[in-house]
Amino acid sequence: MKFGVAIFPTEYAISMAELAPAAEQLGFESLWVAEHSHIPTSRKTPWPAGGELPKHYWHTMDPFVALTAAALASKTIRVATGICLLIQRDPIHTAKEVASVDNISGGRFIFGIGGGWNREEVADHGTEFSTRWKLLRERVEAIKTIWTNDVAEYHGDMVDFGPMWAYPKPVQKPHPPIILGGSGPKILQRVVRYADGWMPNRGDVVERIPELQRLAKDAGREPIPVTYYPKASADEIERLAKVGLDRLIWYVPPDGRDLALKKLAELGNLIRPYLKD
Repeated sequence: MKFGVAIFPTEYAISMAELAPAAEQLGFESLWVAEHSHIPTSRKTPWPAGGELPKHYWHTMDPFVALTAAALASKTIRVATGICLLIQRDPIHTAKEVASVDNISGGRFIFGIGGGWNREEVADHGTEFSTRWKLLRERVEAIKTIWTNDVAEYHGDMVDFGPMWAYPKPVQKPHPPIILGGSGPKILQRVVRYADGWMPNRGDVVERIPELQRLAKDAGREPIPVTYYPKASADEIERLAKVGLDRLIWYVPPDGRDLALKKLAELGNLIRPYLKD
């Protein structure tokens, strides 16, 4: 099992250049950053976790800038979006950003993506909330085409472009792993169709893993790895290890250096017995 840490990278959080090597030294495999381009002040869409939305949601830095700083300050830890709101992004620019960070990091990038939850935020980018999953799939397919072909073109209902040259290509072949976040009723079918892993954020995770692997087998695929954000306890690690989860991730606070390092140290102590020598 692999272990990661995550953060909302804000201007008042610990710097990514300090967090990445500190997490790396403690044995964490990956460092994940959340993304929100902005939060509309109307606040019509309720926060899925309930209560007031924390302010770091609208203070989050651009994930690719933050992860570039993390990659340059570290040597082995993987850098990841958790998640990138691809439904709010141009696919051609995003393909270049991912490939660029993958090159800068020496092939350490993980592309976590999702469909988002804030209807007003999505709408400000010109995306229709009801069709965002179709848009996400087409953008993923288009990006894969850009990454893997010298001359790339894609013709879908929502994404359409003619033959182009676009470089750099990712270091990882055929491309960085694509981890699809979400817990909706159709998420497993989506993961099997166009992703390399599943990253649920709530719901009956353990109970749905057998269905995911059955769908993967029916599609002629190998077992699909699952990444999850559990409670930080040894009992939870033991429970989830028994059902074959691939990676566990925990957040560190975005409210300053000291709080982040304190939490990171606690998490480091938690995972130490499970690390291979």
